[in-house]
Amino acid sequence: MEFMSQKKHSLDKIIEEQIKRWQIDQKKKYKKPIRPVITMSRLPGAGGDSIARRVAEDLQIDLFDTEIVSRIAESSKVSKKVVESLDEQDRSIFNDWLKFLDKDHLWSDEYLQHLTKVVSAIGTHGHAFIVGRGAGFILPEEVCLRLLVIAPLQTRIDNVVKAFGVAEEEARKRLLQSESARKAFIQKYFNKDMLDPLNYDLVLNTKNLNIDAAANIIKEAFNSREWYNYNVRK
Repeated sequence: MEFMSQKKHSLDKIIEEQIKRWQIDQKKKYKKPIRPVITMSRLPGAGGDSIARRVAEDLQIDLFDTEIVSRIAESSKVSKKVVESLDEQDRSIFNDWLKFLDKDHLWSDEYLQHLTKVVSAIGTHGHAFIVGRGAGFILPEEVCLRLLVIAPLQTRIDNVVKAFGVAEEEARKRLLQSESARKAFIQKYFNKDMLDPLNYDLVLNTKNLNIDAAANIIKEAFNSREWYNYNVRK
């Protein structure tokens, strides 16, 4: 219990620091008009988290992992702070996105409401890498590079055994449970198949790709794409 409390405190500190950075950015006279986002879905054990950290560091963009996004979405107080960090122009964009999402989402689920607002606010600020929580199904595809990171089950088992020193059967059990939960989450909240490649811009199989190779492919796709300028009001 003490460990969980420390973990929450650590996440809260990370979130508070991020909100402060956004508030500082609001005061700058010049803001880059095109601020795309990368979103990632990934099979457990495929190395997606390591790839995300490398890409975010290389591109010098903010990284929001599943735990950070979940922590914000679970707290209405923190969610409100994140939304309030938007300036007037960005709030207009944010509201436009929510109106569009109203057509597709069932808003009876309180968690989905908070999650959608949180991911939309992060996406509106831009220059971010969001891992998990269905972010690629929330943000407009015009402003995000949607990734899926996969690998064969045996490759993922080998990765977990090596990383955590557990027995192969234990690794298999953990992976299948986590994979099932992630698929169910996307199906429940977005009525989508997490593994359908048509839901993504880029699918990476890490069986024969190391972190450097995968990161380079993502950066090339990110930097070469012609991004929609969503700060220009039509």
